Amino acid sequence: MTDYAFTHLRHVALAVPDYEKQLDFFTSRWGLSVAGTDNDVTYLAAEGSPEQYVVRLRKDNDKRLDLISYGAADADSVDALALELGRDGVRLANEPGVLQTPGAGYGFRFFDHDGRTIEVSADVAVRKHRKVEEGESIPVKLSHVVVNTPNPEATVAFYEKHFGFKVSDILMHPRMGKVMWFMRTNSFHHSMAIARGPHVALHHASFELRGIDEYMRGTGRMLRAGVEKVWGPGRHMAGNNTFSYFLDPNGNTMEYTTELEILDEDLWHPHLYDSSDPDVADQWGTANAMDEFVAAKSFNDVDKGLFVAPPV
Repeated sequence: MTDYAFTHLRHVALAVPDYEKQLDFFTSRWGLSVAGTDNDVTYLAAEGSPEQYVVRLRKDNDKRLDLISYGAADADSVDALALELGRDGVRLANEPGVLQTPGAGYGFRFFDHDGRTIEVSADVAVRKHRKVEEGESIPVKLSHVVVNTPNPEATVAFYEKHFGFKVSDILMHPRMGKVMWFMRTNSFHHSMAIARGPHVALHHASFELRGIDEYMRGTGRMLRAGVEKVWGPGRHMAGNNTFSYFLDPNGNTMEYTTELEILDEDLWHPHLYDSSDPDVADQWGTANAMDEFVAAKSFNDVDKGLFVAPPV
C-alpha cells in the first residue's frame, strides 16, 4: 500500500514565443523525437520512455509553464482525487474526462498552491519504445521537474497534504535558511523539487540519460554546439545524480542527468544539506561554482500562466 496519489512523472508542457528555435533545439540538439503535431503544438518523446511524450511544446506569445503531468493508478483514483481536491477548495481547471491528447486516457487538471496547472491521468496508452543503446546520448525519460516559488514552505505543504509527496532531502544556506525541498512520489529520490525564488517560475526540467558515458557524451555535444552552459558537469549530493544544465533558446534551463538515487523508503531519513559546502553542490568538484549567474538563470522569467489553464 502507498499513500502516494501520483504514480510517476509523465511530461512537462511548455509554451514559448520562439517556437521554431525551441523545436529545433529539442530535436536536433537535445535528442527528443517528434511523436506528433497539431497546428502549433508538438509532442516530443524520449526513445526509451513508454510515455507518449515527455515534452509538449506550444507556440504562444507568452513564455510559460503550461503544465506538469503525473500518472495515477486508475480512473477510480483520478475521480477520487478530483472529488477530494474539490472538497478541500483546490481549484479544478476541468472535471475528469477522456483526454484529447496522444494516448488519450482519463484525467483532469487543477491549479496548485502557486497557480501552476497540474494534470493527473490514468489509462494512457503505452508508447512503443525501445532500449537506448550503449553510447546513445539521448534522453531515456523525463527525470524530474524543479519549480520556483517565493513561498516554498506553503507549496511543499500543499503537495504533502493533497498528494502524499514526501521530502527526501532539503538544501539550506547559512544566510537564506532552507532553499530547496526534494520531493518524491515513488522510490526515486525526487520527481519534483521546490526551490525558494523571487517569483513563481520553472527552475529546470531534467532528462535522464542511459549512464555516465552517455551523460558525458550528451554534455559534450551541447558544449561543442555552443549551447550556453549554466552549471556542470558534476554530481549533486542530494539525489546523488549527475548534472549538466544548459539554457534553451527561450531561456529555460534544461538538465542532463543520470543515476538519480533510488531510495529504500523504509530506511530513508531526510538530510538537511548545507548548500554552501562545495561537496554538497558538486561531489566531483568538476562543475563551475554555484554563483549569482547560476542562481539568476535558475530563477527564470516570471511565469505568465498562473491560474490560467493552457488552451490545449
